[in-house]
Amino acid sequence: MNNRIIFPSLNGGVCVLIPAGKSGIPIEEIARKDVPAGVPYRIINVTDLPEDRSERELWSADFAKPDGHGIGSEAWFAEQEAGQ
Repeated sequence: MNNRIIFPSLNGGVCVLIPAGKSGIPIEEIARKDVPAGVPYRIINVTDLPEDRSERELWSADFAKPDGHGIGSEAWFAEQEAGQ
């Protein structure tokens, strides 16, 4: 999978989620589940990340127009349970 999920860190900077390649869950659902509740996220191509990772705490990204907002794993699993 060549996509990554990014979202703002509580301490500044950007968190990067690397989705499991064979989870069978669409990346949009992984983002909703694994990004904390209410936090905006974007789905980007891995090539959009800086190659030099030595100063990751200084990375920034524009979340003004996110791809969505996380709901957190507890809410996501409850939603899945209710849908069955």
